[in-house]
Amino acid sequence: MPNSPGVYQFIGRNGKILYVGKAKKLKSRVSSYFSKKKQESFKTRILTKQVTDIKHIVVENESDALLLENNLIKKIQPKYNVLLKDDKTFPWICIKNESFPRIFSTRKLTKDGSEYFGPYTSAFMVKTLLNLVRQIYQIRTCSYSLTSENIKNKKYQKCLEYHIGNCRGPCEGLQTNKEYQNSIVQIRKILKGNLQEVILHLKTIMQDLSRKYKFEEAENIKQKILLLERYKSKSTIVNPKLNNIDVFSFVEEDNRAFVNFLKVINGAIVQSHTIELLKRLDEQPEELLLFAIIDIREKIDSNALELLVPFIPIQDLENIKYIVPKKGDKKKLLELSVRNAKQFRIQKQRINEKSKYGVKTEKLLQKVKDDLQLTEIPKRIECFDNSNIQGANPVASCVVFLNGKPAKKEYRHFNIKTVKGSNDYASMEEIVFRRYKRLLDENKNLPQLIIIDGGKGQLHSAVKSLEKLDLYKKIPIIGIAKRLEEIFFHNDSIPIYIDKNSSTLKLIQNLRNEAHRFGIEFHRSKRSSAMIKNSLEDIKGVGKASIEKLMRAFKSVDTLKTKRQDEIAVIVGKRIASIVYQAMKTGN
Repeated sequence: MPNSPGVYQFIGRNGKILYVGKAKKLKSRVSSYFSKKKQESFKTRILTKQVTDIKHIVVENESDALLLENNLIKKIQPKYNVLLKDDKTFPWICIKNESFPRIFSTRKLTKDGSEYFGPYTSAFMVKTLLNLVRQIYQIRTCSYSLTSENIKNKKYQKCLEYHIGNCRGPCEGLQTNKEYQNSIVQIRKILKGNLQEVILHLKTIMQDLSRKYKFEEAENIKQKILLLERYKSKSTIVNPKLNNIDVFSFVEEDNRAFVNFLKVINGAIVQSHTIELLKRLDEQPEELLLFAIIDIREKIDSNALELLVPFIPIQDLENIKYIVPKKGDKKKLLELSVRNAKQFRIQKQRINEKSKYGVKTEKLLQKVKDDLQLTEIPKRIECFDNSNIQGANPVASCVVFLNGKPAKKEYRHFNIKTVKGSNDYASMEEIVFRRYKRLLDENKNLPQLIIIDGGKGQLHSAVKSLEKLDLYKKIPIIGIAKRLEEIFFHNDSIPIYIDKNSSTLKLIQNLRNEAHRFGIEFHRSKRSSAMIKNSLEDIKGVGKASIEKLMRAFKSVDTLKTKRQDEIAVIVGKRIASIVYQAMKTGN
């Protein structure tokens, strides 16, 4: 091997890469692994015994070796290297690589030339930033392909977002690409934390408009400035003199380490992020901190030249100045970063403890199986409930629990189709038949337990449907009566009473209550729709198509009454809007 800077790879018997390392002098570094002094480490002895081949890559300098090592470790994830607990689940803000870029949150990074800002540990922060940006700048939210050719050929039309003032209509050429890109430049600065620069830019525009007596436009700019200043005031202010500084703290615990990162721009903390590193070969804190610094700075594309650290990492970085603060605001920043790292560690511990909940869940479901004398553990439970008021708008709901927890994406509403008036028994028979007929037709998973909210009558009706589908003996089914929390089985006149403190009864009650809540919400929605429909049907000159549009847009009569005529016109046109508005105003 040459005594040059580079990266080496230890290969195992099956050709798999076991370890990736960097070196200022390859030959010296690699040979040290096989010396008696290095072999004192038990983990190193285990590693070197498995090595059957060694490969290396020569680079120009130690900095290049560091970057190459970091990229290879993240890509290959060798068995004996530091393991970075990935943050793919954290949200980012994306400025899409398009002629009229969209801005949105995402958890998936795509290498298509788009810009990503983050990662953010709080989805609320992402939402706050996006709302701020959209309040100040009219950025499109549609997914149209706004090429110059499509705009010229008038392929797309303005949507509702344009009419309510959230977009300036680039799809029809009402906003030029240059104007749009100017907004993107300012948004990019906001996302990077350079709020003061954006505020100064907007103030210049406002003053220029004022000199030209365009006071209304100047007032609009002023409102944008106030929004930015309000958001800026909520940021953690440290010291206005501190600008473009990266802060890294380090907290070690057994075989893992936590590194927190704070980004400081113009004296305000604009970003915080923590990563977890798992040690594999007794790596030193100086090595782990350097690995984290490289990873985070590369991820967020940081250009800060000053880094606050608790100790000096194992290697210098080109044009970067390490500072270990001893007092003052910089020391306070580092202490704040340490608190963030410790808080992240506590959260991870809680998550690990919650993961043990799986064991508790298994015990819970096993108890349900024993208490109800089921043949298998009910990992999937479905519960049905009817909802109607004096026979009006009869609906039903089905909720699903997987492994003892609500699976809300699998909840279903039902409009009663074949039953007239208030007939809970017939309604229950209909919805249970429809539910399991569909599951059978689509070859989807059936539950291991069905719960009916009601006594013997509703239970008997549900059993009828299961018998028609030849499922009665395949799926256990019970009913729960509200009054005394009695559990009914089919063909058994005597109910069972489960201890009120039993986890089995509590789970059944949760399912019943969730089904009731879900059904009531749907019923209220139906009633609101019916009220607005009835009110609009009495207005002469308003057709069914217009009524449907208004129902979808405004949901209730009360909401419709609060709308201006031009807001209604966006939905149904000026003529119908005038008729509806006057009718709502006069109450006729």
